[in-house]
Amino acid sequence: MARLILLLYACLTLAAAEPPVYWLLWFDTEDYIEPSADDAAKRLAEELTARGVHATFKIVGEKARVLQQRGRTDVLRALAAHDIGYHSEFHSLHPTPAEYLSEFGLLDGAAEFTRREKAGFDLLENLFGVKPSCYGQPGNSWAPQANVALRQWGVKVYMDDAGQVGFDDQPFWYGGLLYVFNLGPHTVRTDLNDPSKSEAAKRRFDAALAAVRQRGGGVIQSYYHPTEWSSTKFWDGVNFAHGANPERSEWKNPPLRTPESREQAFRLFLDWADYVRRTPGLKIVTAREIPHYFEPRDSAPPIAESRRLAVSIDAHGGFSPADHLLALLSLPPAYVDGPLHRASTTFQDSTIPRPAFDRAKQDASAFIRRFHRLPDAIWLGSQRLALPDFAATLAAAPPAGPVPVRTGRLDIERRIGKDAAKLYDWVIHPQGFAPESLLEIARLQSWTLKPARLR
Repeated sequence: MARLILLLYACLTLAAAEPPVYWLLWFDTEDYIEPSADDAAKRLAEELTARGVHATFKIVGEKARVLQQRGRTDVLRALAAHDIGYHSEFHSLHPTPAEYLSEFGLLDGAAEFTRREKAGFDLLENLFGVKPSCYGQPGNSWAPQANVALRQWGVKVYMDDAGQVGFDDQPFWYGGLLYVFNLGPHTVRTDLNDPSKSEAAKRRFDAALAAVRQRGGGVIQSYYHPTEWSSTKFWDGVNFAHGANPERSEWKNPPLRTPESREQAFRLFLDWADYVRRTPGLKIVTAREIPHYFEPRDSAPPIAESRRLAVSIDAHGGFSPADHLLALLSLPPAYVDGPLHRASTTFQDSTIPRPAFDRAKQDASAFIRRFHRLPDAIWLGSQRLALPDFAATLAAAPPAGPVPVRTGRLDIERRIGKDAAKLYDWVIHPQGFAPESLLEIARLQSWTLKPARLR
């Protein structure tokens, strides 16, 4: 008996010592054309509630309005048992977020995003009595200006999947938000149509689980759309493909699944969900809960790490380039946005006189305190240093005497996608849509990028 107790204790100790793994299950609840998608959302919510699985349902504003208009309070009640996120005002109705924001900068784009998208967010808050926990873009219509607006709305999490920005296939901080985004092999789904693929999906989940544990813990996510259980084609592709924008009276319902196909889809999904939820040591969390499992966004890096900006502007030691720059300027840790524009260096000399450099540091600090963002450049009389060159020069500056000028190397920008045509190749966008301007803003804001570290 004593040996049995010792063995049980050892097993419990090993289980407790395993790195934490969190599973996020979320549904983009968006189809406001096909009524049977309402029933699919309701059944998914109820089936998961019965299993003790709390998911995040990211709801489109117009979807919520249509549910009200159809009198589907039963669907709203079922969804209310789960976490509620936001998935844009009209989803695929043109212009999509990336389309209209491609002509804006960071700050005016944030204002335009609020003008177009805030009504649906407020509707969800009024309907469910709680502020939506997260936002995710429709399709791959991602735009960095949304981060500024979402922070103003009180949103803390950006949760979706696309390739515009990422950090080693795990959550990261970017634009002041916790991003659950671009998780690569740690995004796992099971097929809803082919039973022969079920075992392979379980093995993929097991492989993701093992990989996350090997790296010391982390996040796995799975996502679906309720319309996948009701229709054989996506509702928006039927109506809004390649820039099409028909009048509402001309909208077409997507082709429906047969009853047998629908039941098979539920059976395959629920079997897989049961498999995942029974994983020992796995914690199922929602977008509302996930920030609690990561260290706070703002903390001060060791100055030795910050001085590495002299060689490479990157997320050294798990801190963003902006974190390092604030530390080098002796400013307290805080979130600040990246610069608005890419400036060039015009300063011609190889060294900067110490009094001029000290004034430049004071001016940079005053700008950051006033505007809560990094300046595009730092002025030395009538000449300037581009922000990367200033950061590298500051990081390598000697304690006294003239300061040698260094050229900054923006290695952090490698984590921003490069091929705009590929990254925005969504069936809804016009053919050839390639908003390089959005990726340029994203690169400028990469000064805020760093990995999210588990508590």
